[in-house]
Amino acid sequence: MRKAKEIALKVALAYVLLGILWVILSDYFSVILAHEKLSLYIYFQRFKGWFFIFVTGVILYLLVYRRTRDVLHSNEQLRKKERELYIQNEQYHSLFKHNPDGVLELDLKGKIMAVNPEAEALLESSQEELEDIQLRNFLKEEDIKVVTGHFIDTLSGKGSMFETNIHLAGEKAKILRCSFIPIIVSGEVTGVFAIARDITQFRKNEEMMIVSEKMSVIGQLAAAVAHEIRNPLTSLKGFIQLMQTTGSVNRDHLDIMLSEVDRIDLISGEMLILGKQQDLHYQIENVDSILKQVIVLMKAQANIDNVSIDHKPYSVEPLYVEAEANQLKQVFINIIKNAVEAIPHDRRGRVSISLNRKDNEAIIIVSDNGTGMDPERIEKVGEPFYSTKEKGTGLGLAICKKIIEKHKGNIVFHSEKQKGTVVEICLPLIQGNSLRETAERERKS
Repeated sequence: MRKAKEIALKVALAYVLLGILWVILSDYFSVILAHEKLSLYIYFQRFKGWFFIFVTGVILYLLVYRRTRDVLHSNEQLRKKERELYIQNEQYHSLFKHNPDGVLELDLKGKIMAVNPEAEALLESSQEELEDIQLRNFLKEEDIKVVTGHFIDTLSGKGSMFETNIHLAGEKAKILRCSFIPIIVSGEVTGVFAIARDITQFRKNEEMMIVSEKMSVIGQLAAAVAHEIRNPLTSLKGFIQLMQTTGSVNRDHLDIMLSEVDRIDLISGEMLILGKQQDLHYQIENVDSILKQVIVLMKAQANIDNVSIDHKPYSVEPLYVEAEANQLKQVFINIIKNAVEAIPHDRRGRVSISLNRKDNEAIIIVSDNGTGMDPERIEKVGEPFYSTKEKGTGLGLAICKKIIEKHKGNIVFHSEKQKGTVVEICLPLIQGNSLRETAERERKS
């Protein structure tokens, strides 16, 4: 409104100034003409009004035309912008409503402002039931801190991805893969979009695949373990027969028999623990202890294949990681088994296993003097259904890679043709109070 007044005032001032200027000039010329030529003076007086109207009309026309043209152009641009905004709004609405993932709009405090139909199905609640409810209401206490951290990071303007568990009515739980995306308006973060996908079944299938591969590995180890157990059984049988023949008991023989029984118990115990179906439970574990348990099993197969296994522990201090022990055993067994099988039978085989520390990571290195691999094969190692073995499926190393990723670590392969392969596994170490408490507990026990 103020702008319109300014424009009107400018037009009025222009008209008044033109009028004043015209009056002064016309009177001046009238006086001159009256002295020089009366007929020309009369003619000028007669048409000066018409001339003024014509001149002011042209000037006003130009002024109004220019202003009207600008206004119409602005209106056209405005309509164009409105059309673009409408299209963008429809696109956003379509992306929001028809997204195959659940989408939740959250305010700066984490309250749910709007949800799409998929999110309603995911949370098993309607839009009306979810409005003004805190997202944290669906989380357990141990997950709230992690999700809140991602939410705060997103409020600073950067998105984040993570996995979490949600809990619904009737003790029902789901695993979600989530993304937090900041809503930025005029350079300010006004809220957060939470995009979630239910991966509960995917995780179940993944765990089933891991269990299936583990049972396959156990089956392959069974023959070697049976052969390893047969040796001490043969010794036991010989000593028993000797006792029957002599009718006497030799204490040295009893000590040997007892050590052989302990060896059988150790090997069979490890097989039973590995094969037992257990719920996933991440806890603080000693990496070297897990490696020693695996080496007990793997020495059976290594002996059959004429391969020696050298173990170099980290002697400075125990290294603890948060892990599921059976899954880490599965990884180490797969890696060592592959190393043993990569060594030709006509070669004196050697597999070296070492544990070291680098910064805040435990580094497990498994190396062999086998046939090695070409660089192009190294790039594909760990991909499902890609194997360097004639009858391999490639699932073993793919599952190893997946397990290590779930433990927030990484696995790297280095190899050189005819010189061998080195596998490097990195796992984050436990820091702070948890580590000290665990070390104290082990010391007391």
